Amino acid sequence: MTTAWGRVEPARKSDKPADYFPFVFAVVAGALAGWVDIKVNDLLFTALLVLAPCMLLGVLRPAKPWRWVVLVVLCVPGFELFAHFYLGQKLERGQLYGSFLTVLPGIAGAYGGSMMRGVINNLRTGS
Repeated sequence: MTTAWGRVEPARKSDKPADYFPFVFAVVAGALAGWVDIKVNDLLFTALLVLAPCMLLGVLRPAKPWRWVVLVVLCVPGFELFAHFYLGQKLERGQLYGSFLTVLPGIAGAYGGSMMRGVINNLRTGS
C-alpha cells in the first residue's frame, strides 16, 4: 500500500487465524507410517500409509504439494531413528534406507491429489 508520502508499506495481515491442521496431520500421519513400518516391517504397507495422507492433503491444499511429501516422508525414518535411540528398537540399516523409498508414493499421492483438485474445480465451474 502506498502512503501519502510516497512510501510503500506492507499490507496488513488478515485477522484470520493460521491454519495448522494440515501440517499437524501430515506429521502425525508420517509418524504413524513410521510406527507401522517398525512393527509390521512391510514397506508396501508403509508406502500405502504414505500415499493416502499425501493424496488427501494434495486435494485439500493443492498449492505446493511438495511440502506434504517432505513432511510425511521425513517422519517415517525420523520415527524409526527415534525408536532406535530412545525406545531400544532393533533397527536394520536396510529398513532405514528402504524407508526413504516412501518418497515415491508420496510424490505420486501429493501431485495426484493436487491434479485431482484441479479437475474437480474445472468440473465445478463447467469449463
